[in-house]
Amino acid sequence: MKKRAKKPARAPMGRMLASDFTRGFVATGLLATFQDRAQRQFSANGQTFDGRRILRHALQGGIALAAGSVAAEALVRRNALRALIAVAAGATTVLTIEQTLRANAQQTPQEM
Repeated sequence: MKKRAKKPARAPMGRMLASDFTRGFVATGLLATFQDRAQRQFSANGQTFDGRRILRHALQGGIALAAGSVAAEALVRRNALRALIAVAAGATTVLTIEQTLRANAQQTPQEM
């Protein structure tokens, strides 16, 4: 009797999501920090560092990458419903972060 080759072990879903979120968070945070740097230096209120904007973009990037990874994995497994749910959940979360952090920024002016 021949032994079957073992399939490589898959990382648990939670670990995969955390890993993808961290990758997206760091990558987007770095991009948000340094993109449009010259424009921020000459902003109307004289601020050169907008921590809320960087945090907002980093969170959104992490969520988007994690949702996209789940959707891609679901499509590979031919599970269209799971892919659709992942995209919808990611979009909803990104929009919620956008609205929440923008609303907080408008209510409380930043003090630097």
